[in-house]
Amino acid sequence: MESIDQTYLLNLARCFMESRILLSGAELDLFTHLIPRPLSAKELAGKLRVDLRGITILLDALSAMNLLVKEEETYHCLSSISNLLSSDAQGSILPWVLHMASVWKRWSSLTGIVQEPRSRERFLGPSQNLKDLKAFIGAMHVIASPLASRIVEAVNPCFSRSLLDVGGAMGTYTVAFLQAVPEMKATLFDRREVIEIARQFLSQSGLLHRITLLPGDFYRDEFPGGYDLAFVSAIIHQNSPEENLSLFLKIFRSLEAGGRVVIRDHVIESDRIRPKEGALFAVNMLVSTAGGNTYTFEEIETGLARAGFIRIRLLQVGQQMDALVEAFKP
Repeated sequence: MESIDQTYLLNLARCFMESRILLSGAELDLFTHLIPRPLSAKELAGKLRVDLRGITILLDALSAMNLLVKEEETYHCLSSISNLLSSDAQGSILPWVLHMASVWKRWSSLTGIVQEPRSRERFLGPSQNLKDLKAFIGAMHVIASPLASRIVEAVNPCFSRSLLDVGGAMGTYTVAFLQAVPEMKATLFDRREVIEIARQFLSQSGLLHRITLLPGDFYRDEFPGGYDLAFVSAIIHQNSPEENLSLFLKIFRSLEAGGRVVIRDHVIESDRIRPKEGALFAVNMLVSTAGGNTYTFEEIETGLARAGFIRIRLLQVGQQMDALVEAFKP
C-alpha cells in the first residue's frame, strides 16, 4: 500500500468542487449556449433567467478549469469541449454528465444511509421523472457505445439466432449483436417508457425490422420463450441476491435447451475491494437501491446454479463493468 500524506487527503476532500461546477454547467446547458457566439455573463443571465452574480462566478470557474474560454467580458466554448458536452453534438457525453448530477443528489445522503438504513426505491423506480430517465438511458448509451463491439466479440454469438436483451435500454448492445450476426433476430425487453426511447434510436439503425420491442417489468413479468441467447447487461447490481435468483429463473424458462445466458457487470474479487471501480459502484447501489450490490463470481455462480444453469464460467474479467459471466441451460 502506498503512503498517503496530508496533501493527498486534502485534495481528496475537495475534489468534489470541480465535479460540482461541471455538473452545474451541464445542467444549465452552458456548453450548448456558448457555441454559436461568445456571450457575456449578463447576456447569459438574461437568456437563462438566472442570477447575474451566480452565473458570473460559475462561468469564471469553468474558464479556470479550461472548460470555457474567457476573453475580456465574454465567454465561449471550444469545439473540443462542445463536441463532448453540447446537447446538439452527435456522440456527446452530456447525458452521462447529467446522470452524474442525479447520482450526486443520492450520494449526498450516504452518511445518513450508513447510520440508519431506510427504505429506498428500486433503481430507476417508477417515480423517477422522465428527464432523469432520459439522462440515465442516454448515459447507458454513452458508456455502451465504445464497449459494445468488444463485448459482442467476447461473447462470440456466431451460432446464435434469437437474442433476448434483458433491460436493453436504447438497444446499443442489440444493434451490436445484430450487426455481428446477420441471421439473428432480437427482442429488446424494458420498461414501457424506455421502449419508446429505444424505438426512436433504433428507427435510425436500419435494424428495427429484426427487433421486437417488448415493454414489461422483469420484476413482475415473464419473458417469452424460444431464445438461444439472453444478454443481461448492467442489471444484476441493482438487485438483491433473491431478486437475481428470480430473474435467473425467468431467463432459464425463456431459453431453449442448450441456450446461453451472458451477464455483463462488475464482478468483484472475493476481498470486495478489487477492482476499485466495483467497490465504489457498490456504494452507488447502497444509496440508490434497497438491496443492490456488486457481486463476486462465486455469488453470481451460486444464483445461476440454483436457477438450473450449468457450465458457469467467468468469460472475461473487467475493470469498468465489462466483466462477463456465461452459463448454459441443460
